[in-house]
Amino acid sequence: MSIEFRFTPEWRTTLFVLVCVPVLAGLGFWQLHRAEEKAALRSAFDAQQAQQAARLADLAGAGAEDLAYLPVRLSGRFRDNQYLLLDNKMQQGRYGNEVLGLFELEDGIVALVNRGWIAADPSRQSLPEVPPVDGPVSIRGQVYVAPGKPYLLAEQKYASGWPRRLQALEMDKLAAELGGEAALFPYPIRIDAGEPGALVVEWKVVNSGPEKHIGYAVQWFAMSAVLAILYIFRSSNLRQWLSRRGGAV
Repeated sequence: MSIEFRFTPEWRTTLFVLVCVPVLAGLGFWQLHRAEEKAALRSAFDAQQAQQAARLADLAGAGAEDLAYLPVRLSGRFRDNQYLLLDNKMQQGRYGNEVLGLFELEDGIVALVNRGWIAADPSRQSLPEVPPVDGPVSIRGQVYVAPGKPYLLAEQKYASGWPRRLQALEMDKLAAELGGEAALFPYPIRIDAGEPGALVVEWKVVNSGPEKHIGYAVQWFAMSAVLAILYIFRSSNLRQWLSRRGGAV
């Protein structure tokens, strides 16, 4: 005896599924979009790194997109004991700071050079001892253009004296705090590993690769599909209908 397929949805379950399935699928598409963004960022980084190191004096008027991750070569000296400590930077589970020193170039430009990470007191009762860099040096690094404005819980106040510990880097305000130096380069320079003055240097272009986002997308799509399938089985006699159809064959 044949059995007729019946679909009898319950309105509360239907409403739940109509809301959740598109949301889960949307999260999957969002993860795919993030994967595309990360892949494009990697490609842009590789393209920039293939260029020859430029002089900061030759970059006047260049836009942020053209400057991001651009290799640069600096010749000059670090100002004695004039550096910033970027707070709350973790390295392999250890608390520390990033050290950004004021670097005077031979052509008069002042750049903020991020020398990398150094371990610090987690209680913030004392400042880390930063090794000085003596004499004129030539260093290589890359221009760092932060993605968006820094996130701050409250307005950041700059203490007097050196060194200064900061929660986030605000280059425009920093230039004013340093006396309105017109020659301050508008973006920090991340020093390359092994260069004079480099500390622990492990710069990451992206926190997670596009592969990870693709994996997340597959999970969201799978959850959306499973929910839809469970709803169909819950709201119909599909199992019995299929079983009778198979028996009839």
